Amino acid sequence: EDWRASHVLTRSMLYRIVVDGAPALQPRALHRLDAIADRPPQLSVIRPDRSLSLVTTGQRSWALEFEGRDDYGLAANARLRITLAQGSGENITFREQTMTLRGTGAANRRRYSQRLDLAALGFAPGDDLIVQLAVDDNRSPAPQTARSASLILRWPPELDTETTGLDGMVKKALPAYFRSQRQIIIDAEALLKQRRSLDAELYVQRSDAIGVDQRLLRMRYGQFLGEETEEAAKPLPTNDAPQEAGHTDEAQGDEASAQRPTADAHDHAGEAPAPPPAFGQDGAVLEEYGHTHDEAEAATLLDPETRTTLKAALDQMWQSELNLRQGHPELALPYAYRALGFIKQVQQASRIYLARVGPELPPIDESRRLSGERAGLARGADALVPVTAADATLAGLWRALEDTAPTRAGAAKAVDFTALERWLRNNPTQLADPLAFVAAIDALRANPQCVSCRRELRALLWPLLPRPAATVQRRYDADATGRRYLDALKQEAVP
Repeated sequence: EDWRASHVLTRSMLYRIVVDGAPALQPRALHRLDAIADRPPQLSVIRPDRSLSLVTTGQRSWALEFEGRDDYGLAANARLRITLAQGSGENITFREQTMTLRGTGAANRRRYSQRLDLAALGFAPGDDLIVQLAVDDNRSPAPQTARSASLILRWPPELDTETTGLDGMVKKALPAYFRSQRQIIIDAEALLKQRRSLDAELYVQRSDAIGVDQRLLRMRYGQFLGEETEEAAKPLPTNDAPQEAGHTDEAQGDEASAQRPTADAHDHAGEAPAPPPAFGQDGAVLEEYGHTHDEAEAATLLDPETRTTLKAALDQMWQSELNLRQGHPELALPYAYRALGFIKQVQQASRIYLARVGPELPPIDESRRLSGERAGLARGADALVPVTAADATLAGLWRALEDTAPTRAGAAKAVDFTALERWLRNNPTQLADPLAFVAAIDALRANPQCVSCRRELRALLWPLLPRPAATVQRRYDADATGRRYLDALKQEAVP
């Protein structure tokens, strides 16, 4: 007669078959069922080979390919989420849609492919197309879901071109570029070598171009000292300036426009408009026609020595620029070299070297020597705490299982199974395999004379025994040579 049964296994367990009204089956050992956890699906991207792709010229579609793996099998269909991001800045809109993909291949290893039509999705310059695949496994009652990495297809906007009118004139906007002082020296020396092969006018033009680079570099370093850009100064007001007829009505407009900040001025947005200056006050004139940023000491955090070195470098750059703009690079090179030397000193000034010093210990108070006063030497919280003795249950059980052979009375030493089971219930986290303990205890309880069962349970208890505390090892006794050496020492000590 055959028996059949079904059970949903949520964790590992032991079982034994017992027939009602019949003798126990032999052997009565417990059988084990191990539950293997269902792992979530794994998704990998086959195409494209990168997470961010750029649209190529003439591209009309985007090919996608994914591969999914699972230990017990994947669902036949997967979901592809498509997100289209349009706009720029704060005016970005998102449009999402979902597409169902059918996989091909075995149940535990499927591939999902799709080719997206960019025109049908409304993909345009400046947009981003983001896709992500989600796939489920066949776990019951609730499947596990895995999602792939997000893939982005970007159509960069044409930021480097500006169209004016219908003729479509193109203007490239290049980033600002500053030459180094060493590069200026190299260019000036190269120009000197080509002096005989160049016309005088072309020679002066190239020297002037190098002088412009020197000026840009000087202004760049001058920002660290609070220098302003070289712009036209505001003319002082006079009452004898000639005024043309017919422009009386525009005077008020010009006066109002003069109070508005120019495009090349500093951005002081957010400040309250200043009241009109009073006539005859020195502070009002300085406030209107001066600038607080002109104070170099208030516009930098450099130390005075470094600031002085940087000022000297700017002075040398000024002389180098002056000779370069006049077409005399041979006269500008000495100043350029000196400017380079000062710049190197400024760079070295930012490095700080700290000398290695020993610890400064507090002086010892010798007034308390040999006084026996212990106040302040130890804290009350540092009192000795008695050591907690380890639980002797496991050690006693392990010793009880030590006698593997039957005693003289004909029976093996009894084992306290109740104490062992109680310890196992109170310390479940210390057990690597609780079911192995249950099976070993059941086997030994059914046959106390089983030597192999005792050894198996004893081997399971061994890793749980507390490690003994470290003790001082006893010195070994001396051998014959050592004893003769000790005896010789004793004889020499006797007068």
